[in-house]
Amino acid sequence: MLKFIKSNKNPEVDKHMREQPIFSTKAHVFQIDPETKKNWIPASKNAVSVSYYYDSTRSTYRIISVDGSKAIINSTITPGMTFTKTSQKFGQWSDPRANTVYGLGFTSEADLAKFIEKFKDIKDLTRQQVAQQQVQQQPPPPQHSPQINGNVVDENHSASQSSPALPSPGARQVLHHRSSSLSAVQGSQDGLNLKERRNSFNTPGSNSGNSPESQMKYENDRLKLALAQSSANAKKWEIELQTLKNNNARLTAALQESTANVEEWKKQLAAYKDESARMKKKVVEMEKQQNNSEQIGALQTELQQLTERLEKVQIESQDKSDEINQLTRKTEELSAKETKNNNMQSKLQSLEEENKLLTLKIQDFQRQLQDCKTIRDKDTSEVLTLQEQLGNKVTELYELHEQIVSVIQKESNS
Repeated sequence: MLKFIKSNKNPEVDKHMREQPIFSTKAHVFQIDPETKKNWIPASKNAVSVSYYYDSTRSTYRIISVDGSKAIINSTITPGMTFTKTSQKFGQWSDPRANTVYGLGFTSEADLAKFIEKFKDIKDLTRQQVAQQQVQQQPPPPQHSPQINGNVVDENHSASQSSPALPSPGARQVLHHRSSSLSAVQGSQDGLNLKERRNSFNTPGSNSGNSPESQMKYENDRLKLALAQSSANAKKWEIELQTLKNNNARLTAALQESTANVEEWKKQLAAYKDESARMKKKVVEMEKQQNNSEQIGALQTELQQLTERLEKVQIESQDKSDEINQLTRKTEELSAKETKNNNMQSKLQSLEEENKLLTLKIQDFQRQLQDCKTIRDKDTSEVLTLQEQLGNKVTELYELHEQIVSVIQKESNS
């Protein structure tokens, strides 16, 4: 008897990936302004999914949130972190590794309470893991080692039993696969599982590793993330360049105004000097004549006043000269910054060209992906047609075999 087995394996990502979500909720995501450290900058226009992830190979927990193809939160939880509730529906925590402060705005106070409770549970688990690692790294004493090792195991066992907040990593993954839908997992992991996909490509026996369609999806996602990061850097450099240009224009205007004032003061100083010289000459002439002592005294008083005014103007002129020197130094610094800005602008243009190239590559990969899908559908239809034809031939052979058997039986009976 002939047997025909149809193998219909669809290439898909392995469900037991390294990092799995253990809790998910919806919230508005904010980040602290890096310049003022006071104002909040919205990281998402609408409420997005914010999830706790557990890495079973590294035994680490992360808070991850994705808006489209952009990861707006990627924070690894450490025992020293603290989640602070600042209002009924808003909370925040500081991430030293990312050098920022994240804020979450929830739709209800109950959602915030659940998120805080889960944060505390995960922080307790990380603290227990650090304590276990420290105990394991300490060398055991030479005597009574079985009892000490037994006590350590009992403490770890009791610690795991006394933590009812979260199950063990293995049980947590099974619980997630039972309770979470595939669509929710795919929606929360969009753009973040590139490393897992690359690992699944290299894993022996993985169907997706040998599929050009999956490899193109991975390359497509990687190029999208690179394009988003390049666009963000380009926007940041454009803002910094505009700020430097504004500062340069403002300082240039101040320098021009100070230069004009100094020129005016120099003219006044020259006029005062001329007037002083004229008065001195007049006093000398009056002393020679010795005609009117009162007039000489008045001229001497006026000469003294002019001398004092001259000294005051000289002091002001010195101050303005110092100010001009300072403005000149600032102008030189601005010129250096402007040169740097020009370099940044050229780099920005190169990044824009690179973004265009990446966009073209993404379109090319999408077109190749569509071609692969079309070829696969065509091959599938051809295989089904051949299978149907082969089944018909087998049926015909079976009927022919029955006819031959019946003929042979009739001949043997006759």
